[in-house]
Amino acid sequence: MNTEIIAVGSELLLGQIANTNAQYLSQQLAHLGVDVHYHSVVGDNPHRLRYVFDNACQRADLVILMGGLGPTKDDLTKETVASVIGRKLVEDEQTLQSIHEHFAQRQQTMTDNNRKQALVIEGADVFANHHGLACGMAVHEGKNHIHLLPGPPQELKPMVEQYMIPYLLEQKFAEEAIVSRVLRFFDIGESQLVDLIDEELEAQTNPTIAPLASDGEVTVRLTVKSADSSEQKRLLDETEEKILKKLSPYFYGYGNDTLVERVKDSLQKQSLTLSVAESLTGGAFANMLMTVPGVSNVFAGSITAYTNHIKERVLGVAPTIIQSDGAVSESCAKAMAEQVRECFQSDVGISFTGVAGPESLEGKMPGTVYIGVASESSCECYMINLAGSREQIRKRASKYGLYYVLKQFEKVER
Repeated sequence: MNTEIIAVGSELLLGQIANTNAQYLSQQLAHLGVDVHYHSVVGDNPHRLRYVFDNACQRADLVILMGGLGPTKDDLTKETVASVIGRKLVEDEQTLQSIHEHFAQRQQTMTDNNRKQALVIEGADVFANHHGLACGMAVHEGKNHIHLLPGPPQELKPMVEQYMIPYLLEQKFAEEAIVSRVLRFFDIGESQLVDLIDEELEAQTNPTIAPLASDGEVTVRLTVKSADSSEQKRLLDETEEKILKKLSPYFYGYGNDTLVERVKDSLQKQSLTLSVAESLTGGAFANMLMTVPGVSNVFAGSITAYTNHIKERVLGVAPTIIQSDGAVSESCAKAMAEQVRECFQSDVGISFTGVAGPESLEGKMPGTVYIGVASESSCECYMINLAGSREQIRKRASKYGLYYVLKQFEKVER
């Protein structure tokens, strides 16, 4: 069973809204083992919609259309589909009653065009809409199974989960389920990662292995297809083990894990607190921490010490360090981390100093970054060279700070 998803709406083509429904539907269908081969987007034009739908019916068994079921004249999805498959539109009494009740409860007048949302393709199985007015439907025509769903996500998602998925299961559209596991890596580029696991990539069958670079990180998605849940787990575990034998130094989490969430959880488990002194990053690291709920359990506070004067007067960095080694140096980063830890009486202190650019500073090129991490027993400094704009360097430096804290205070539990 292969599938094509068609999103209908000129607003999608104009970029006014993102096509998140297609992503959601693909995820739901993947869980069922239903393969999605195509995504299409077409505007509110009956001729173009007819063309796209006709092509979809030729190359897909299951065709799912989203949007264009509303009361206005440009909502033409079911009219177009009905015309292509040669069926009439008929009024669904239960849907019409629900629409009447909707307006009566709100003490509003129901206009004639709202009756249009109760029209369904003759012979269709109707999906009730408990979060809107336009019902969905499923039609079987020849080799094709055709599903029509409303466009608003708040209407589509409940309908998919309450009606479409049970319908597909009842129709036994899939014998096998598709399950994915995502491994997350940092401090390694996609090309280096691919080179290290080239043997596994060449040999892949089931599970499949898909690396993806994103925002300074790399993920590897393992996807297995099997009807047996224990077999799914076995295949995923075996493939993960092979990959982590080569990539374990860079591995930090699974699925939707983020570095900042991992750091917060790791520190909280160990009852540790963290403070930060920022020069290069200018508050970006602290802002990143503040995006995580419950971070107040581990985050003591921050100081943005951008000038040397503030490094000395507020943080307490010895003037001799800046005079001899400069503010962009290992010794300054270590001193900043130690001093902020002392200032906030935290268990861990982290610091950032460096050159964001576009010009060099103290003879150091843009992208030169020193990150200090101080604890009661040690103080480490990590020197890295980053590329990109000022904003990219600041953001990437902040992520590296999270990574070094995680690396120093936690081994990922698998």
